[in-house]
Amino acid sequence: MSRNLKLLLLLLFRPAAAFSAILDRGSLLFASCAALAAGFAESRLVPGPAFSFYMPLLVLAAVYVPGVLLIAVLVGRLGSLATVFQRDYSTLLTSTAMAWTAAQILYIALAFAAPPGALALLYLAAQLYFAALMFFAVRIVFGVGSGIAAGVVALSWLPLVAAALLWAPLSFLLRIVASPFFLFFAWYYLGGELGSLGAGMRSRQNFHKMLEAAALNQHDGDAQYQLGLIYQQRRRYSEAIQRFQNAVAIDPTEADAHFQLGRIAREQGRTQDALRHFQEVLRLDDRHSSSEIHKDLGATWLELGNLPEARRELAVYVDRRPYDPEGLFYYGEALEKLGEKAAAREAWMQAVEADRSAPRYRRRITARWSRAAQKGLGKL
Repeated sequence: MSRNLKLLLLLLFRPAAAFSAILDRGSLLFASCAALAAGFAESRLVPGPAFSFYMPLLVLAAVYVPGVLLIAVLVGRLGSLATVFQRDYSTLLTSTAMAWTAAQILYIALAFAAPPGALALLYLAAQLYFAALMFFAVRIVFGVGSGIAAGVVALSWLPLVAAALLWAPLSFLLRIVASPFFLFFAWYYLGGELGSLGAGMRSRQNFHKMLEAAALNQHDGDAQYQLGLIYQQRRRYSEAIQRFQNAVAIDPTEADAHFQLGRIAREQGRTQDALRHFQEVLRLDDRHSSSEIHKDLGATWLELGNLPEARRELAVYVDRRPYDPEGLFYYGEALEKLGEKAAAREAWMQAVEADRSAPRYRRRITARWSRAAQKGLGKL
């Protein structure tokens, strides 16, 4: 109880850290009770239209969160909706209920001191604050970039508009769902299916607890590395870097940790640090990560302007992985900058063809490099 209260308060000051902790230690039961309490307080303390205190939570659970999941799958190309729903619904609902509660707490607190004419403006500000919190929630739950997270939140009003247009029948259904009689029979007959919705969050939290326990062993570098991957996926790069550095300190030959440190450094624009880590990986294992070390090292040399080294590393990668559009694009870029126009054209054409022949599940990744290659061809 106290732990979840601290997470709720942490949302007001450090939302990214709070949502990451909610994924590891949050409780859907607490988040639901907190949302119900906030709804009850608002319905009793703030002047305005009367509403059932449980209705906001039902709208979040039945309309808003499924809508955000669908939009995230479409915009972020996360894969199968059924898989994402099974894995992330309870996690996203917990995060959303906590975010809504935090926004409502601020709204209720400010409403006491504000004149009646300012309540509408305060309510709008609370919804904007909720949207800002949802940006962090979407970014961390799905592990997507800032642009995709902003796009998902920007479109998340669509399911709410649809619900408003169908509010008469929808509110009737929601009141039935909220009745004790329906809840009893739903739990009796559908308890297993309803319980499975929380399986994704429970398994994720149990796995994290297991890794945290294993990380207490000062000689277990793999646990540190696995925790680093979790934080990296959530884009909590400070924590990820610390875990990967711990893994390297335990075992200096841990090529995987060096590789991820290099990728984070490159993404953050610390190119020299990325180069140092990638060179260490290459020294330890010439074929690390299915030879992707040559692609990342070549791209880093390309960013540093060392074109001969970039061409050499990328040529090795393209020879070993001739159907990767990303490697072919970088190789073509290095050749084009070296003045080898014909070879660059051939590499970029191969990148476009590699994307066209890629399996469907891979095209959401490869399409970006095909577009970049086509843009390069247009300049030649």
